Amino acid sequence: MKIWSNIAKDVEDSNHLNYEEMTAMLTKIVDQCPGIMRLYSIGKSVKQRELWVVEISKSPGVHRTGLPAFKYIGNMHGNEVVGRFLLVNLIKLLCINHKKSDYVDLLIELTTIHIMPSMNPDGYEISVEGDVDSVQGRANANGVDLNRNFPKRLSSTPEVQEVETKSVMAWSQANDFVLSANLHGGSLVANYPYDDATDGNSVYSKCPDDETFRMLASSYARAHPYMTRKPQCGAEQGDSFEGGITNGASWYSVSGGMQDWNYLHTNCFEITLEISCTKFPASTQLMKYWHDNKEPLLVYLTQVHKGFWGYTVDKNTGEPLAHVTIFVSNINHDISSTSSGEFWRIVSPGKYEVTAAKLKLISASFTRIVIFD
Repeated sequence: MKIWSNIAKDVEDSNHLNYEEMTAMLTKIVDQCPGIMRLYSIGKSVKQRELWVVEISKSPGVHRTGLPAFKYIGNMHGNEVVGRFLLVNLIKLLCINHKKSDYVDLLIELTTIHIMPSMNPDGYEISVEGDVDSVQGRANANGVDLNRNFPKRLSSTPEVQEVETKSVMAWSQANDFVLSANLHGGSLVANYPYDDATDGNSVYSKCPDDETFRMLASSYARAHPYMTRKPQCGAEQGDSFEGGITNGASWYSVSGGMQDWNYLHTNCFEITLEISCTKFPASTQLMKYWHDNKEPLLVYLTQVHKGFWGYTVDKNTGEPLAHVTIFVSNINHDISSTSSGEFWRIVSPGKYEVTAAKLKLISASFTRIVIFD
């Protein structure tokens, strides 16, 4: 059964919103649903615009132990605007269906959701409606491409991060996110790590969790009405992706991307969603994008509950143990428990041996954890 069949009410017609309009809209939505939402800023852009985030949870602003945290980020490239529109609509959708849809209420009960509609509000303000594939507004106000501005996986050379990048990095490291996606435009595909290759060429750059990332990317692509159809944006654009997914570097190599940084420096698994062939479509086309993506956005969000989770505690005192490393057999990528001793590990279906260790002291070992599809 499709998730959408459990949604009681859909979002009505919407338009493009500039920074002031978006701020007013987010404030209005949160005011309508104060019991499950709060609006907060993680910092300011170069031009001193707030980097707004809406948290949706049963107790916004209060950490609830045992619940995984999820995030969506839109509009990292200022002229790629469909993600910004979709995420504002997603916030609306969760608000208007609270106490009307059992699915929405269960999602909010079991998940802490953070949605940032615009990481690059400065770039948006100089972008132009009708832009198909230009770069006007792509960068931030300093002319920096934010998706090339994170610490690079294959370089030890220090690099200056922009204020927007620093804010997202600090936010991501402070919130113990488990799963994330950042929304872009200009193509139609779900892109997963690694984004860069050692020689900078377009070659498959496989990360240790390649199978799991393919599962995550496919969850979005298969829920989309035509992301799996080739060629995704027409023969003239040249993009053709098997199953609607691609390894980032296999498409083209990107150094300093956000999804690779999340994977390597936090516990969060992130993919990049290209969700429109046109970067800044006319406002009359926006609701079509919403109808195409509303189901995939919800399907992907629920993937945060895939895999296994638990607590790390001192066996003698029962107190939580923070920063315990969780090892999974045959996957050379570890995660660690939070300050409250919680951990979540997304994996594809299969059998795994899991070990938890703090320093050189093995805390626990579990064999044959079975994950079902």
